[in-house]
Amino acid sequence: MTIREILNTTEHRPWKMPTEKWKFYQEWNNVIFLHWQVELSELKKFVPKELEIDLFGGKPWVSVVAFTMEKIRPKNLPSFAPISDFDEVNIRTYVKSNNKTGVYFLSIEGGKKLSCKVAKGISELPYRFSKIERGENQYKSNNSEFKDQLNVQFTVGKKITEKTELDKWLTERYVLFQDTEKSINEFEIHHLEWPIKEIEVKNLEFNYARFNKLIKSEPNKIQYSNGVKVIAWGKCRKEKTSYNK
Repeated sequence: MTIREILNTTEHRPWKMPTEKWKFYQEWNNVIFLHWQVELSELKKFVPKELEIDLFGGKPWVSVVAFTMEKIRPKNLPSFAPISDFDEVNIRTYVKSNNKTGVYFLSIEGGKKLSCKVAKGISELPYRFSKIERGENQYKSNNSEFKDQLNVQFTVGKKITEKTELDKWLTERYVLFQDTEKSINEFEIHHLEWPIKEIEVKNLEFNYARFNKLIKSEPNKIQYSNGVKVIAWGKCRKEKTSYNK
């Protein structure tokens, strides 16, 4: 599907498309979703007060999303694989602001040092480098500095044809929020509705010391997707002192 066709497919969006011209194209491919229901009191320690934590059935959620970023590029420029293509692990939660429901990143790791540097410099998203290895049915990430480790062995199953409300709530998010010292940045995005498949996790090791009290035991829900093509707009910066006023 072409970029124009993607931009013209909007019936699944919860609000209207941005009126400004888009700035970046990227693909999020071969995605593993691990979802945990967490305690609100613990999650509040990680989310800036300017953002409201979004709830499903009265409970907040945190997700570990492991995938391969590909073909990321500015509009009107080609992608450059040594920088544009890399494996990524992000840990995110779900928030609300300005009548929009989006995600907030607790952590973002990339598998290439240069890609992390470029992405962080352009977006101000908190990218850091981790050693990531990906095989057909395994995804491994290790960060020696923070002692963070993810190891997932899995088998992909059949396509889910009837999504639950929770399936959609966890995946259909069209804005990213991230804080800096003085501002909250908003990033509008657009893509087709996520195609979701079943996944069986054979083995899971998740060790992130700073999240030990937040993410416990086994995931409450797991999903897999072949991926989506993503259109992104530039960041909208709002000073924390005036945010949501």
